[in-house]
Amino acid sequence: MAERASRLPTVAVVLAGGVGRRVGRDTPKQLLEVAGRTILEHTIALFQEVTEIDEILVLMAPGFTAEVERIVGRGGFTKVTAVLEGGETRPETTWRALRALGARECDVLLHDAVRPLTEPRIIVDCVEALRTRSAVEVAIPSSDTIVVTASGPDGEVVLEVPDRSTLRRVQTPQCFRLSVIREAYERAFADPGFGDRPPTDDCGVLLRYLPEVPIHVVPGSERNMKVTHPVDLLIAETLLRAAAVD
Repeated sequence: MAERASRLPTVAVVLAGGVGRRVGRDTPKQLLEVAGRTILEHTIALFQEVTEIDEILVLMAPGFTAEVERIVGRGGFTKVTAVLEGGETRPETTWRALRALGARECDVLLHDAVRPLTEPRIIVDCVEALRTRSAVEVAIPSSDTIVVTASGPDGEVVLEVPDRSTLRRVQTPQCFRLSVIREAYERAFADPGFGDRPPTDDCGVLLRYLPEVPIHVVPGSERNMKVTHPVDLLIAETLLRAAAVD
C-alpha cells in the first residue's frame, strides 16, 4: 500500500470498560490513584500530549461516566470529545466505540486504559505505521518459555513447547484504519458463533474475520505494562513517580 500524501485524522480510543475485580477493589481499577493521579488520567494524558493524536474517545464502565467527565474537565483534556458507556465484554465495548465514530474514515488507536506507562514513541510509531498499513499491533518478544497444556487425569500436562523466537507478548494500542476494523466487527457480530469463542483482543477479531489483511508489528516496551493484579499497582506507582522526577 502506497503512503498517503496526508495523514488521516487519528483518534485514540481509551477502553476503560472493565471493573478490575482482579485488583481486589470495589472501584474500577482505572479510577484508582497512582502517583497522584488516577490511572485513567495518566493514560488520557499520554494521548493528549502526543501531537499526532487529534481526538480522544473514552469508553467507561457503566455508572462511572459522570465521574470521568469530571476528570476530563478538571484535567483540561481538550482532545476528549466524548465519554461513553462500555459494554459487558471487550468486543462489545470496542464495537460501541467504532459505532460512535460513525461513517467517516480515520485511523483509530484502541488502547487499554490500564496501560498508563505507554511511551510516546510507541504511539508515534503506530501513527506512522498506519500511513502505509491498515492494521498494527504492538508487541514485545517473550522472555519466558511458553508451553501449551491440556488437562490430564492428575492435572495439567505439557503438550508442546513452541519456539520462543517466534512468540510475542501483545500490548496496546492496537491500531487500524477505521473502515477495516469496522468491517471485521460487523462480520463478527453477524456470526452466531462469535460469542461462544470471542477473541481476547481487536487484532484477534481482524485475524479471524479479515485474515487477508496483514497485521504489522510495532515494537512495544517492557514499561508498557497492564495494571491487572495488586502488585502491578506498586510497580506502576514506582515507575510513574520515577518518570515524574526525570
